Amino acid sequence: IRLIVVTDAEGILGIGDWGVNGVDIAVGKLMVYTAAAGIDPAQVLPVSIDAGTNNQKLLDDQNYLGKRHARIEGQRYFDFIDQFVGDLESLFPKSLLHFEDFGRGTAAKILDKYQGKILTFNDDIQGTGVIVLAGVLGALNITKEKLTDQTFLTFGAGTAGMGIVKMLFEELVRQGLSEQEAKQHFYLFDRQGLLFDDMEGLTPEQARFTRSRGEFDNAAQLTDLTAAIKAVQPTVMVGTSTVHNAFTEAAIREMAAHAKHPIIFPISNPTKKIEAMPDDVMNWSDGRALVATGIPTPAVDYQGVQYEIGQANNALIYPGVGFGALAVQAKVINDEMLAAAAHALGGLVDADQPGAAVLPPVSKLVDFSKKVAEAVAQSAIDQGLAAAGITDAKQAVADFTWQAEYKPLDQELARFE
Repeated sequence: IRLIVVTDAEGILGIGDWGVNGVDIAVGKLMVYTAAAGIDPAQVLPVSIDAGTNNQKLLDDQNYLGKRHARIEGQRYFDFIDQFVGDLESLFPKSLLHFEDFGRGTAAKILDKYQGKILTFNDDIQGTGVIVLAGVLGALNITKEKLTDQTFLTFGAGTAGMGIVKMLFEELVRQGLSEQEAKQHFYLFDRQGLLFDDMEGLTPEQARFTRSRGEFDNAAQLTDLTAAIKAVQPTVMVGTSTVHNAFTEAAIREMAAHAKHPIIFPISNPTKKIEAMPDDVMNWSDGRALVATGIPTPAVDYQGVQYEIGQANNALIYPGVGFGALAVQAKVINDEMLAAAAHALGGLVDADQPGAAVLPPVSKLVDFSKKVAEAVAQSAIDQGLAAAGITDAKQAVADFTWQAEYKPLDQELARFE
């Protein structure tokens, strides 16, 4: 076993707490790893952690297969995760441990504890962050603007939203800003409205990027998204709220009034959770917005130009990230490797094509998963994190790639004669 996808299904985007049913997500992720990147399906393992569920509908369902009790929380839960990770490291020391759909209160804590110790990856935090960074870089390739000149508004400051903020923040620092300077580029908007440092119940990830009420004359009114946009004047807005139609016409027009080419990513899914449909965003921004969504959507025809809509789906990024790390037997997956993945994906945008998408199409998933894998593998080699003797990233990726082989029927029948 080289690849394990584990979930406790507490925080599935668009679904919430799904209990042991979430193992379907783990299996599906592994299918994408095989189809997109070429991991050998005989070397993968889906795991479901049954810590209970807080979904009363599941607890009341006589056909529910999981344990019928509320979720176990606190130290007992984290002690179990420690034991689980220790056992996997003992049984499968060369494996990548991919965490999927853990809850807001556990996902970041688990990632922070193990990221620098073992080969691990959290798709909801890191995968979402990488795909949005790639999309923003792709958009800026089109507009010819600098990342360090952007102002970011994150609508939905949960696990995915804060993973996006962290990834963008670290890229700003890599591009020369101090940490304090980089923080000034971010604003968070959640259920309470714009998040301020005096609010109760903030997660550690949120608290790091909250603002002071003293920055605004009308702080009490910034519970409304349009008002917040008017006050903040973002150039990039990302939606991970799962609040359908939250990006209203008034909000988009307000953003377009302050940004020449507003970058707007309503990436919540499924469709019934998306913050805005791309045709509306394009019309309300007078065709100036650069849009990516979390669902597949058709191109938008605006004044005779076909605007392709990028799909900011983690499937574009995590197969290549995980595969590249496994191909060179990397010790860890660090932020530099993730940044390499984002730049590789964002760099595939055809910036000179009218109406070009900010991300490459899913139809070319196999091709760019390979490019992402090679970029991640090369980053690991450059940092001295690859196994001894592995110096050629492209060759390592090629050697590790599994392909299905279908033999002619007559050859198979001959085996039984």
